Amino acid sequence: MKKILFLLFLIATIPAFAAKPKHDFIRLKSSQGECIIMLYNQTPKHHDNFLKLANEGFYNGTLFHRVIKEFMIQGGDPDSKTAKPGQALGEGDLGYLVDAEFRDSLFHKKGVLAAARDNNPQKASSASQFYIVQGKVWTDEKLDQLQTNRLNGRQIPTWQREVYKTIGGVPHLDQNYTVYGEVVKGIEMVDAIAAVKTAPGDRPVEDVKMEVSVLKKKEARKLEKALGLKTNTL
Repeated sequence: MKKILFLLFLIATIPAFAAKPKHDFIRLKSSQGECIIMLYNQTPKHHDNFLKLANEGFYNGTLFHRVIKEFMIQGGDPDSKTAKPGQALGEGDLGYLVDAEFRDSLFHKKGVLAAARDNNPQKASSASQFYIVQGKVWTDEKLDQLQTNRLNGRQIPTWQREVYKTIGGVPHLDQNYTVYGEVVKGIEMVDAIAAVKTAPGDRPVEDVKMEVSVLKKKEARKLEKALGLKTNTL
């Protein structure tokens, strides 16, 4: 009887141990604190590319080389690992691009992770350079002006307007740069980096280095539970 009860216990607990996270999460540490970023599953090419680089330790020691308050903080230039003080940055890359993955449901609200890019006509993304949005809070009047003057009449959906009017963001970047994740914990780090003193060219006067790692499955499951997200099961 005891063996049967133990077997039933094992069978009942297998789903709990077999559950795997629905999302991948990134821990980004800097001299200004740390945050945790959830990568979106809706943008698989960017998701997989960033995850690969993070697992390889590529981002460790790179800088946030371009910082603009009420706009965004940008990093991921491989040249920044060995950059001298005052050296211009932003042109470094890994020799390939990632296809654009625009989604109507993913937009430039405060805290999102998005891919930097050059002016290529396909709007394909840099292999490594990214930015995290700080942005600002908008009013209906300012959003109306933006639609007329910079969006060529493209309408910002009502539900997105509400986010831009409360949380804030950078709406004119929507559908121009791929959004593929968001900060789910530690947004204070973004605000702290956005507030550092910068030199001409928007590079921080004092280097802001980053360390990037991928959360283990156990920690990811715990975080998903705290965020109210469902997990996958095998």
